[in-house]
Amino acid sequence: MFKGSNVALVTPFKNNQLDEENYIKLIHFHIENGTNGLVPAGTTGESPTLSHDEHQKVIELCVKESSGKLPVIAGTGSNSTEEAISLTKHAEKIGANGALIVTPYYNKPTQEGLYQHYKAINDKCGIPILIYNIPGRSVIDMSVDTMARLFELKNIVGVKDATGDLNRVNQTLEKMGKEFIQLTGNDDNAMDFNKRGGVGAISVTANIAPKLCSEFQKNSVKNDDKSIQETTKLDEMLQPLHNAMFVESNPSPVKYAAKLLNLCTDDVRLPLVKVTEKTKGIVEKALRSSKLI
Repeated sequence: MFKGSNVALVTPFKNNQLDEENYIKLIHFHIENGTNGLVPAGTTGESPTLSHDEHQKVIELCVKESSGKLPVIAGTGSNSTEEAISLTKHAEKIGANGALIVTPYYNKPTQEGLYQHYKAINDKCGIPILIYNIPGRSVIDMSVDTMARLFELKNIVGVKDATGDLNRVNQTLEKMGKEFIQLTGNDDNAMDFNKRGGVGAISVTANIAPKLCSEFQKNSVKNDDKSIQETTKLDEMLQPLHNAMFVESNPSPVKYAAKLLNLCTDDVRLPLVKVTEKTKGIVEKALRSSKLI
């Protein structure tokens, strides 16, 4: 169910309020342009600055508007285990297909603490769970051995790997096999990630280039010469765009790109700010190189 190009959806704002109209338009934009899955209320969706009600609302709208056409993997993580349980139970209740749960940030739990955090969520919920391992933001790194322990539980089905370490794909595949879903959280390594056994991405770039990202993912898991050539061609086209999306803190660059494509405003919530003039130029150049403007 969880494979291909899954978009880490931005949350549009207008006057610092959730812009429901443009959010709904974005969801249908992805349904119509080949995206394989929707991931609301993640880091790119500015979950740290969404109120609890807003967090639930963006997931509810995503489930409602996608209407079963695309799987919805709801961002329900927190550094509070009880809050993560509450958000995950809500996502399950309203019909999300899965939950993306980040490793607890700031608390710095041990590997045993990580295991117990996810086990507690697993035991209270009945929805497939993807571990979101992103040491660059959460400080801690879940080991492959801890993931293997978690995979023995009923609801833990895979990982969004944002470590940037491609050797992890091989290590995870060797330890858990192909049944354990591996999605990259790094757009720039998606080609090599899939070559090593990954099955897709949770993508920032897909917000603005859904067709290209979906086509890239479709070809990247095939081994025939034509598909390999097409994957390489698309990867070369997308790399400047991938890099531009992280010149400043995500999602400020991708929101500026979305503004240029008339998808939503470039408003972000403090402590994030809009991108600088220099970054605007980099984003615009990348959009042109990818033939999006």
